[in-house]
Amino acid sequence: MKTAIVTGASSGIGLEISKVLINHGYKVYGFGRDFSKTNYQNELFIPIICDLMDINKLCEIIKEIRKSNEIHILVNNAGIGYFGPHEELNPKKIHEMVITNLEVPLVLTQQLLRDLKKNKGFVINISSITAKKSSTYGCAYSATKAGLTHFANSLFDETRKYGVKVVTIHPDITKTNFYRNANFKESNEEDTYITPEEVANAINFVLMQREGIVINEITLKPQKHKIDRK
Repeated sequence: MKTAIVTGASSGIGLEISKVLINHGYKVYGFGRDFSKTNYQNELFIPIICDLMDINKLCEIIKEIRKSNEIHILVNNAGIGYFGPHEELNPKKIHEMVITNLEVPLVLTQQLLRDLKKNKGFVINISSITAKKSSTYGCAYSATKAGLTHFANSLFDETRKYGVKVVTIHPDITKTNFYRNANFKESNEEDTYITPEEVANAINFVLMQREGIVINEITLKPQKHKIDRK
């Protein structure tokens, strides 16, 4: 059976992407820190409790999964953001963003790339609208996402001749718990945010394309730009 690996799969965008992949017939190994509040159950969804900051442990788990599965899709979705003036961050927060948002996708892709070449599979990166523009009060976060986007563009040029499809999604503000560490959140008006389901629908669109066509980038924006202060 074709298998996918999705990080940040316990809720939000990652969980909705997992559902889409399962609907396409994939077995999904969903990585997350805590699945206690995850109500979704499906025999094709295998939750993996893992702290992605522990790179060595992560690589051990990937090695075990590869022993008995054909990996066709990697979704680098897990992310964390701390926002505010850059001088108000601390080294721990910066380190956490760099590891989670950039180093983990680079390492996972490296670990799985031989399989993805063999299977002409997908690397799908959930980046951010902030990767494509200046982001005051999110300088470090946007830098990690810009790095992820640049990595994906270069990786496609490197691997396209092997049939690997590299896709980057740039969502704008999304109605999830992602902004729990910020002093703002999405507005309650429906035309000022996007939903995890809508990001997952973009992945569905990517997977529906014929072999030989790759949708490299999708940017999702709400019609209006508005946030609420907490």
